[in-house]
Order: sequence, then structure tokens, then C-alpha cells
Amino acid sequence: MGGSRPIVELMTINFSLLAIDQIVNSAAKLHYMSGGQVTVPLVIRTVSGAGNQLAASHSQSLEGWYAHVPGLLVVAPSTPADAIGLFRTAYRDPNTVMFVEHSLLYGARGDVPEDPDFTIPLGKADVKREGSDVSIITYSRMTHTSLSAAEKLADEGIESEVIDLRSLRPMDTDTIVESVQKTSRAVVVEEGWKAMGIGAEVSARITENAFEYLDPPVQRVASMDVPMPYARPLEQAVIPGEEEIIQAVHRLF
Repeated sequence: MGGSRPIVELMTINFSLLAIDQIVNSAAKLHYMSGGQVTVPLVIRTVSGAGNQLAASHSQSLEGWYAHVPGLLVVAPSTPADAIGLFRTAYRDPNTVMFVEHSLLYGARGDVPEDPDFTIPLGKADVKREGSDVSIITYSRMTHTSLSAAEKLADEGIESEVIDLRSLRPMDTDTIVESVQKTSRAVVVEEGWKAMGIGAEVSARITENAFEYLDPPVQRVASMDVPMPYARPLEQAVIPGEEEIIQAVHRLF
């Protein structure tokens, strides 16, 4: 509010619950409540997701909570290039941005543009793989899991289009709809819980904007509806993997 552009790092999104009042009731609302006189250009970097054996209170995917709130922007990149391009845009934005990273992607490698002005607009999804038979809509680490599942499905003759949302609020409805219009089938994949999640929002947008193009109903893949276990075999059983995505695609055919 004083004119600076702070970047706050919260070790995990689980810890943001200790600051959720300030994030949701102050940062997200002050621009509106001040009649546009005040802006809160704040970037909150935080880590989401599971897979590190950090148990139930440290392994949650809560980005959907924040994507529900007007006044907040929510970004969730899956590649190094997307991370730097989206981060530059987030830093320059006058609104508060939740920049949600997945801890299991910190070791990911990929080409990054050398242009210091390279940016990616918020609210623009990326088609990570072209396909004609089914649309797989996802984000963050599940993008990589979906791409691996797509390669296995290709061995069966099923060509999957994989869409990485990248930005959860705003969300790129147009790219989702264009893909479903082409494939007539959709699977939505997320690491969070299925109930009231990002997958539900994407499914609703498909139903509202592309219902007449659908052949079978939209399939959703998500983590089991339980707190995240600590034991590694149980944790891996809860988190969706390639096989769950492949099974969801098979149900569409």
C-alpha cells in the first residue's frame, strides 16, 4: 500500500492458513474497498502438493481455495520457462498474486528464454501436447504425469491433447473449449481433492460452453478424499498417477 512491490515467500501453502485473513480479507479486497485508491501489488510465492512424505498438514493443494476469491490472482507453473515468464508478469501486476509452485518440480530442467523481457500473460493456458481424441486438462506437476500417460495412450492409438492451465485465476476458458470442440472428450486432472476443486470448475466451464460437443461426460482424476498419509506407499496410493489418468481416458471410449 506504501508503494513497494514485495515478494513474500511462504515455505508451503499450508502455512498460508496462518495469514489467510490478511490475504483474503485485506490484500484481495483493499483495491475494491478503497474505490480504486489503494493497490496491493504483492506476490506470495508458496509451495503446494504432496509426494515428499510430509504428512497430512504439510501436503495439501490449497490453490483452489485462493482461486475462489475475487481480487486474488493464482498462478501454478509446470516448467522453468513458464515459471520465469509468469513470475515476471505477476511481479508487474497491480494485484495480489498467489504464485504456487510444486516442490517436486524444483529439480525439473528445461529451456528458459534468454530475453530478460520474456513474459507470459496470466490467464493463458498452454497446449503442451497436440491430440485429436481426448483433451486432458491439468496444471502444475500433474502436467508431467498427464504427458507421460498421453505417451502410453499413444501406443494404443489414442492421441491425447494435454492442456496446462498455468493460471487458475484468471482461467483460460477459450483454450479449454477449443480443445473439447476438437476432441469431444475431456479428462480433468488435479492433485487436490475432487470435491469443490479446480477440476469441478473446469468441468463446469466445459458443460456451460461446450456441452453440445461432448460425447461422453467429463471424467475427473484427483487425489483420494482423505488426509495425506505419511507412509510412502500410502502417500503414492492417494496421489493420482499415470494409471488413473489412463483408466479415466479408457472410460471415455
